Amino acid sequence: MQTEDRIMAYGGGWLDRAGALRADPGWIAGRLADPGSVVLPLWRDRCLVGPDRVPVRRGVADAAELLAAAGETVFLGLDDGAAVFAVDLSARAEQEARELAGADEAVDVRALVGGLGPAEAAVQAYARGLLHWHRGQRYCGGCGAATVARDGGHTRSCTGPGCGRLLFPRIEPAIIVLVEAPGTPGRCLLARHAGAPEGAYSTLAGFVEVGESLEDAVRREMAEEAGISVAEVSYQGSQAWPFPAGLMVGFRATAAGEEVQVDGVELLEARWFTRDELRERVAAGRPLGRVDSIDHHLLGSWLAAGD
Repeated sequence: MQTEDRIMAYGGGWLDRAGALRADPGWIAGRLADPGSVVLPLWRDRCLVGPDRVPVRRGVADAAELLAAAGETVFLGLDDGAAVFAVDLSARAEQEARELAGADEAVDVRALVGGLGPAEAAVQAYARGLLHWHRGQRYCGGCGAATVARDGGHTRSCTGPGCGRLLFPRIEPAIIVLVEAPGTPGRCLLARHAGAPEGAYSTLAGFVEVGESLEDAVRREMAEEAGISVAEVSYQGSQAWPFPAGLMVGFRATAAGEEVQVDGVELLEARWFTRDELRERVAAGRPLGRVDSIDHHLLGSWLAAGD
């Protein structure tokens, strides 16, 4: 599904994450001293951007104040041999962070996607997710002692005596599903989620629980939220979704029947749509899901599959 001309937002990142090198503190220090290295500043999960909403990138030689002011500095990877770091200015007031970075404003990366290439959006989202994790893992969940960053910011280590637990960034997998009705004409199931405005429909999704496969999660979520059983389940693609640490795994499934019974909690209503009905919605200015989400790709590929 994720062909070269249909790379989903936050995918296609080009950085070499240098897993075999980043565990060496001396190597990391050398890259931080290298004038060819690059620094990306973020503030409270937001990109710091300059004119035309282009994310700020500063050379290390011009980033001494940024590095000194950062609450955390993490190594993201190598871009054609040049090290790329992200720095977290969240402890500073927004105005101070913007002045340190030479930025005009602080913007959520999701608001920038239309103006960024997929790979650039992937790097910014990667930096966002990793820095968010650091802010939430300052203490050990086992003994309560403080933790410190290591391995270029890809691990945190507990400082507690006799503990030494290593903490790694956790990924929260979720399934997102385009459900098709059995038989003809072709129809797909879309739902209005709690909190969504009237007439706003999207595909169904849910988090994977402990002890179940991705396919099991598809079947459970469809039964719990929409009261439907699904027969066939087929993988369609995946998308990094670091908001803050998701991985969206896309599926297409075929329902065993057409009766729908929403749970009234997560879903308020659900109904079957033909391809013509979806095309009418698009013509009326209603987007097929978020433009930066795999939801958009699932619906777009289903529309393109036939009549």
